[in-house]
Amino acid sequence: MEPNVQKSFHKFLLVWFGQLISMIGIGLTAFSLGVYAFEKTNTATSVALITLFTFLPNILLRPIGGVMADRFDRRLMMIIGDLGSAAGLVFILSFMLTGDIQLWHIYAGAAFSSVFSALQSPAYKASATDLLTEEQFSKGSGLVQLAESSKFLFSPIIAGMLLSITTIETILVVNILTYVVAILAVLVIRKSLKVERMEEERNRHWLTDLREGWTEVVTNKGVLLLVMIISLITFYIGFLETLIGPMILAFADAKTLGTFQSVSAVGMLISSLCIGVFRMSKKYASVLVTGLVMCGLSFSLIGVSTNMYLMISAGFLFLASLPFVNMSADVLVRSNISNEKQGRVWGIIGILSQLGFIIAYSLAGFLADHVFNPLLVEDGPLASTVGQVTGTGEGRGIALLFIIAGLFVVIIAGITSRLKTIKALEQ
Repeated sequence: MEPNVQKSFHKFLLVWFGQLISMIGIGLTAFSLGVYAFEKTNTATSVALITLFTFLPNILLRPIGGVMADRFDRRLMMIIGDLGSAAGLVFILSFMLTGDIQLWHIYAGAAFSSVFSALQSPAYKASATDLLTEEQFSKGSGLVQLAESSKFLFSPIIAGMLLSITTIETILVVNILTYVVAILAVLVIRKSLKVERMEEERNRHWLTDLREGWTEVVTNKGVLLLVMIISLITFYIGFLETLIGPMILAFADAKTLGTFQSVSAVGMLISSLCIGVFRMSKKYASVLVTGLVMCGLSFSLIGVSTNMYLMISAGFLFLASLPFVNMSADVLVRSNISNEKQGRVWGIIGILSQLGFIIAYSLAGFLADHVFNPLLVEDGPLASTVGQVTGTGEGRGIALLFIIAGLFVVIIAGITSRLKTIKALEQ
């Protein structure tokens, strides 16, 4: 069952460009709201909660979004998703403009946007299979990684500068406008992005589709094992994503944080460009393992010192390695799943592979504020031992958490290299 849209890399580029612009806007808002919450409360918990509410509905509802991406026009799903995400930001902006904003308003608006993102994400993911040939999968994956990297590359440094000359309300308006750009880009593709389905498939209950997507994942042992590995990795990366701000803000300002994130993200930009431009090796399992090792080592290095040059170098290496991990996993899954099931399968994979993020976001604030940071304050239990390496004071407990998490990622890479079922996916 082939889609009724002719394969076209140019059409894919149009959709991708719209997502690139919206990703920059999303990064602006994420950075700014995180800084806003930390400055208001001076706790890592408030920052972690914003991240959690931004992420949790998206992941929990993504399987349903995946079923809808297979049943309806994927172009329409992307448009509805972007419109709803923009509405969540309008909700937050309205309270900010009245001067009566509370943290729960931000949590609610972020959660509302996340619900609609669950419609957009599987449809966008599946549309790549609609528009690309199998030979273009790795190139398309590289470009998707590039768009993802934009919220780390451009957004933090832009947001850091904007916050010094304007208000967070302006940044929210900019993000809303980027959603408009994304919608216009999708509208340019006039034909629908919809897989042709048999009559009995169109009329059956959506839960049947959901079960079919689940079965497609769990019966392929290689795919299921790969998803479990990625979920473990996202658990550790979730701590980095949530706590890097509070750790750096403990001894530097928002502009320094923005510079760290943006300069570090040049690594992701370079890697994504290389993947998108050059033909990659077919040995995706080996690329996956190597990428995981580099991610783990650089992750640990971020926590070793407060020297910004060392931290930026480690951050650069981490984000340069991550696209190779994501690309390898993406191609190994995409090439083992039929197109008419891509939407629901990506929805199921979305929730399974991202469970690590949900757990990390839920635990990060508590672990930072009540477990790890107290260990390395002045005269803390580990101040005279581990503190001789990491330093002591506010935020250094988070650094210790990063070191431990990075070492676990390296261990997971070693285990992955021994799994024959992962290598079998290449065939």
